[in-house]
Amino acid sequence: MAVETSGPDLLSVVVLLGAGVIAVPLFKRLGLGSILGYLAAGVLIGPFGLKFFSDPETILHVAELGVVMFLFIIGLEMQPSRLWGLRKDIFGLGALQVGFCALLLTGVGIATGFPVAQSFVAGAGFVLTSTAIVMQLLEERAETATPQGQRMVSILLLEDLAIVPLLALVVFLAPMGASAPEGIRWMAIGIGIGSIAGLILAGKYLLNPLFGFLAQSRAREVMTAAALLVVLGSALLMQVSGLSMAMGAFLAGVLLSESTFRHQLEADIEPFRGILLGLFFLAVGMSLDLGVVAANWKTVIFYVIAFKLVKGTGIYLVARVLKSTNREAIERAVIMAQGGEFAFVLYAAATAVGILDGQANAILTAVIIFSMFLTPLLLVALRYLMPVEKQDLEGVEVAEGLSGSVLIIGFGRFGQIASQPLLLRGVDISIIDNDIEMIQAAAKFGFKVYYGDGTRLDILHAAGAGRAQAVLVCVDKAETILSIAGLIKSEFPLVQIYARAYDRGTTIELIKIGVEYQMRETFESAVIFGQNTLIGLGVEPAEAAEIVVDVRRRDAERLDLQLAGGIWAGTDLMKGNAPVPGPLIKPRSTGRALNEETASVLPAAQGADAGGA
Repeated sequence: MAVETSGPDLLSVVVLLGAGVIAVPLFKRLGLGSILGYLAAGVLIGPFGLKFFSDPETILHVAELGVVMFLFIIGLEMQPSRLWGLRKDIFGLGALQVGFCALLLTGVGIATGFPVAQSFVAGAGFVLTSTAIVMQLLEERAETATPQGQRMVSILLLEDLAIVPLLALVVFLAPMGASAPEGIRWMAIGIGIGSIAGLILAGKYLLNPLFGFLAQSRAREVMTAAALLVVLGSALLMQVSGLSMAMGAFLAGVLLSESTFRHQLEADIEPFRGILLGLFFLAVGMSLDLGVVAANWKTVIFYVIAFKLVKGTGIYLVARVLKSTNREAIERAVIMAQGGEFAFVLYAAATAVGILDGQANAILTAVIIFSMFLTPLLLVALRYLMPVEKQDLEGVEVAEGLSGSVLIIGFGRFGQIASQPLLLRGVDISIIDNDIEMIQAAAKFGFKVYYGDGTRLDILHAAGAGRAQAVLVCVDKAETILSIAGLIKSEFPLVQIYARAYDRGTTIELIKIGVEYQMRETFESAVIFGQNTLIGLGVEPAEAAEIVVDVRRRDAERLDLQLAGGIWAGTDLMKGNAPVPGPLIKPRSTGRALNEETASVLPAAQGADAGGA
């Protein structure tokens, strides 16, 4: 018996959560990404797997709210001025890609013997890339805010807008007797435009005063409810107007992007977004009708390959014509050469008016879902097939034969400040970094920085690490700091190492490696900050200095105890603000459980770099 028939018990919820909790970490560990994990889990627990669920459509309708909330959060990051700056990409690049790919995909249908109307609907549905998958991939790759990521976001926005004219075209292309009257068609378009205008006006004049009024109640749950109301209300307005729910949520996010409540809204929505988006991918996996696939496997495989190749080729050509690099064009083609969730809406509308029959709808839906499955796999393959991107070293010298008495590795803010006492004293220093933009910017301020990766032994030799009296490791990532320090200590044991430490855990590891000196990057500034705060509160400077001396003593004693007894030793040396000290509870390992400020005195949650500042 399917799980959802068992009434209000929790079994269905447990199955959904369990599938995601097990599959996603497993697939991420295999390097396949979270999306493929969710999709595979959905197939496994769906009607054609273990049969825990027999009606994935019901779950899919609810889970689509995850996509809606995702677009709302993206909208919060898009101030109107920024969105206006993307207008050329949205209506230029986006329109060109959608139009060209729709033409090519329609040609595939016609070439394989289908009528024009069916070919157009099938191709147009495949043009509508999965917003959920692309945005999740961009987020996992930390590319949402990059120029290439912004171009993909622009295309997705245009595709969301395109669902309106496409649904209107479906009605125009319907067989005789199924079409809506001419007046109704134009009325639908007018209603859509009016809804967008109404939402913009409401967002401009009502939302900020509303949240300001609710904030005065100081009731957190009311603010959360209001945030959900805005997201779901905007989505509902767009849906009843025949538009995309995601587009409504995105517009609401944009309208609130400059609000003083922006960060609060994002924090309130984020938990719902994450859970529902995972549920959406599970439901898509469940929706794969393996019976239709088995009966028509040759057709499904042919159109999956044909549509992905043709759409990918179209995306690549458009990208190259508009001056994108070869690498960016290939990556965009691989990521966006898939169908999406809005294709289901388009195919359902085409079936309702008689353009498609039930069998064609099921086959095309399977094609869309398989294209979603293949995208993360193709990205993994691309990572191995594409050559490593070479940085443009024009105007930048590579480290070779350097002979400074001090070698600085990493020339960000920390390295720049650390270099000043040495340079003022006349010490001969050599500097290497692997950030081209930083090297070029440093040159404008009178610094000679050479290109080089401090984690490579050959670069260390070329940069003169073996000839230097001291090496300053000033990079900002804990694992890189430890890697460089360990490599230098093993290859050049007589060289003094002065290392920047990310936090307390990194400090302990550096001491074990045997560096001559380490400095936690926030410790000194935080101590001085606290000292000056005391003085500002009226404490005598001499007394404030004595207190800081005590802070340093306690910290040094605690560090000695931690070296001997582990990261949790010496906690009694910390001064807490609880009226009655409670038992020390180790935070669960869920990423960096403590924020940067808290981590200055408390142990972080995980990894070799755990331990606070």
